[in-house]
Amino acid sequence: MTDTGIDIDYTAVFRRLPSMVALLTPELVYADVNEEYLRISGRTREQLVGRYVFDVFPDSPDNADAQGARNLHLSLQRVLATGERDSMALQRYDVQRADRPGVWEQRYWSPVNTPVLGPGGRVILLVHRVEEVTELIKLGGLPDGGRTRVLEAELYTRARELQEVNERLRRAHAREREVALALQEAMLPDPGDIGHHRVAVRYQPAVSALNVCGDWYDLVDLPGDRIGVAVGDVVGHGLRAAGVMGLLRSALSATSRVAEGPAQALDVLGLYARSVEGAENTTVVQVTVDWAGHVLTYSCAGHPPPALLRAHGAVEFLDGATDPPLGARLEHLPRPQERAAFTEGDTLVLYTDGLIERRREDIDVGFARLSEALTRHRDAHPERLADAILRDLLPPDGATDDTVLVVIRL
Repeated sequence: MTDTGIDIDYTAVFRRLPSMVALLTPELVYADVNEEYLRISGRTREQLVGRYVFDVFPDSPDNADAQGARNLHLSLQRVLATGERDSMALQRYDVQRADRPGVWEQRYWSPVNTPVLGPGGRVILLVHRVEEVTELIKLGGLPDGGRTRVLEAELYTRARELQEVNERLRRAHAREREVALALQEAMLPDPGDIGHHRVAVRYQPAVSALNVCGDWYDLVDLPGDRIGVAVGDVVGHGLRAAGVMGLLRSALSATSRVAEGPAQALDVLGLYARSVEGAENTTVVQVTVDWAGHVLTYSCAGHPPPALLRAHGAVEFLDGATDPPLGARLEHLPRPQERAAFTEGDTLVLYTDGLIERRREDIDVGFARLSEALTRHRDAHPERLADAILRDLLPPDGATDDTVLVVIRL
């Protein structure tokens, strides 16, 4: 029921929309189509729903320069990767006649692809809206053909220019990715020995140029046979996120050397983050490892909890000192801090959310997957364990978000 008191049947509205609209799953399979889509495409609902888009509408084999299917696939993949709408340039995308197999019709389309987001910002559906402009393009055959041919040429030229501009923007994003990654690599500490203890560190950048350079780690050698290890995630991406990451990592690294513990270090970092634009809602967890006392002391600001892999294979998540992210609270309150005992042979694992989060999946599934992987590879050396975790948990086609992983054998 709307505020006007009208009970709207949105299914009926969708069916009667005057433009061609299809709903696609993230696997690019037709979930539903409206009546206009059926009418203009010349297909029945049974010929579309449940089928892969490009099985129904492949590129014409008669056109060696056909790019319609390729361009549409790239657009849909961009929407899935970024969660943002993508308006395509005018496309020539020939269609095979349903009543005459092997006969292809020259068709022109103006598509817009829009994500439908579910819990956690995951893309759960794609709205594929299309306007057919074939008749407009072919107006040159009418008596007023001279003027309309000019219109046709201008329209198609502007569409090609738009596509070229979009391509230049994508190349610019790729260059920004390279610069941001180089900056991040320069600012993060070299993995390896800290004191006389060995630490395995992995940083896996996101596949998308829009999703890199928010994650970071820090390793600090402390007095009394102790080390401090931290992992954080800055909201945002690209060069700006890399710059904020560098400021926060350096501030925490310095603070950790004089603070009484992780909670006080995060307290100070939270106050500092209020003065840094773009640092709000950064998540971070810090753990102090006391080798002599066999104790872990930790505090967490909105970050996924560290995992403690026991030598016998059990996994415990250190979630006893969880607090909101930096700058998320209006008033300043002391951060919580907890302790956990460890024995020789245990393994401490810190990570960022890119390791465990997946679209269309509850976060508890990710924690369970990490726990199973740790138990399965519990006897592996830290370096091999880090590689095995990434191999088991990250998608085979690459991560959609940055991933940092730190493994310490205790």
